[in-house]
Amino acid sequence: MGALRIPLPPMRRAPYCLELLAFLAISTAAWGDDAGMRRCRAIAEAPARLACYDALPLATQPGPGASPAPVRATPPAPTPRAHASPEAQFGLAQPPAEELPAIESHVPGLFPGWRPNERIGLANGQVWQVVDESSSLLQRSNPKVTVRRGALGAFYLDIEGDNRSPRVRRVQ
Repeated sequence: MGALRIPLPPMRRAPYCLELLAFLAISTAAWGDDAGMRRCRAIAEAPARLACYDALPLATQPGPGASPAPVRATPPAPTPRAHASPEAQFGLAQPPAEELPAIESHVPGLFPGWRPNERIGLANGQVWQVVDESSSLLQRSNPKVTVRRGALGAFYLDIEGDNRSPRVRRVQ
């Protein structure tokens, strides 16, 4: 007894080839500015490198009758912060050459406590944002605070008169 054979329609390869060609055309357009990518990749400082990548023009094809998108110029590289003190750089993405274990300051005025995502301004001008889900009601006037380093790059805000320390990140 023989196997039952069902005839299958012949495969049409043309639509798949067109899809492949369209994909290749789009992907090579995304590679547009190789020289610009190499230039950005060679920048050592992370903020300047990111600004360089952000300044690269998008490789999009304008529609019929549309003018091409303007090319953005590369912004100037930020000046190095060699003159800034280690305390002024504490908590920023690029740590200073001398890493401090903690800084001390105070919260000016009445400090009612914190809640998730709240920004806390310190007397030294730094602004820290609560990044965990903790909250507390304190009602302290000009409380002394210490921002200390934790494990794996975390920072914690120790507030005078409270035994809880919210996890924070510096935003300014």
